[in-house]
This record gives sequence, structure tokens and C-alpha cells, in this order.
Amino acid sequence: MIQALAFYMFAFMTIASAVLVVSSRNPVHSVLFLILAFFNSAGLFVLLGAEFLAMILVVVYVGAVAVLFMFVVMMLDINFVEMRQGFLQYLPIGGLVGLILLCELLTVVGGWVMAPEAASSGLSPTPDGITNTHALGAILYTDYLYLFEAAGMILLVAMIGAIVLTHRRRTGVRKQVIADQLARHPADTIELRKVDSGRGI
Repeated sequence: MIQALAFYMFAFMTIASAVLVVSSRNPVHSVLFLILAFFNSAGLFVLLGAEFLAMILVVVYVGAVAVLFMFVVMMLDINFVEMRQGFLQYLPIGGLVGLILLCELLTVVGGWVMAPEAASSGLSPTPDGITNTHALGAILYTDYLYLFEAAGMILLVAMIGAIVLTHRRRTGVRKQVIADQLARHPADTIELRKVDSGRGI
């Protein structure tokens, strides 16, 4: 009974957080809801007995990816008024992509209904005598090695793109130049004045 209540609580919070991620107008709030969705997904993994996946989800995604999103959103200084002006221009493309995703979801759900044994036929057998971390590593680095490497490359490209966008040159923005600061002599910027007691400068 307690496990069922915990499952429904984590599942409801995960779905609600995911909806708020895409519906929030403030991108900072979207990132915060994304972090909340990650934490609740980790709770679901713990209920399934996959504590290693829960730990990785919290450490990697919450501790690195979500924080990176937060810094990128806060440092880019995006003009959201200009972005909303072109909303109607991209509405047909967005609607087409949403329709394709909806058809894919309906295909997956319809496949589960028409062939319920198809989901279990592709599962790897549960090994005995080893931990789920060992079993997960064995599957990832044997059966799904190329997909795992492709996912790592996608994350690497996303990280490089975020760094390039953050450090791009913008007009009207003063940046710190360490070389100029180190080459500055104190006599060029500091002026000592003798002020009598009780009098101002």
C-alpha cells in the first residue's frame, strides 16, 4: 500500500513538473521544474530497485546538466519579446512536429494494446548473483554500446554549443581583460592626498 502511494505521488509530480517545464513563460522556472522532474524520476527508479540509475539521474542530470541549463539561460540575456514576435511564423512547423510525435505515441500505445507480449520479448534476462549496477553496465557496454556512445556525443555537442553561445562577443558589453589588469602600474591609477584633520577632500 505504501509503495503504491509513493509510486502515484512520484508519478503525479513527475508528469506535473514535465507539463510545467514546457508551459512556463519564464525559462528559469522551466529549468527549476525540470530539476523537480528529475528528482521525482529518481524516486521512481528507487521504487523499481534501480538505485544506481536514481543516483546517476540526480548526480549527472541535476548536478550538471540542469545547472548548466540554468547558467546558460541566465547568462544569454535573451530578448523574449523578439522571440515571441515570430511565434506565428513557426506555428505550422511546430504543429507538424507535434502531430508526428502524437502519431508516434499512439503507435507505441497501440502496439502495447494489440501485442502485450511484445514489450517483454525485447527484454534482456535478469541475471542472478550480480547487482543491478553490474547488469546495467554489461548491457550498456555490449548490446547498446554504439547507442551509448552516440548519446555521449550528443551531450558533448550540446555542452560545446552552450559554451560557444555564452562566450560569444556582443557589442556594448564590457569584459574583463586579465592581461591589462596585470600590466597596470599602481602609480597610474592611485593618487595619494594629504588631508588635514577635520577637512574633506
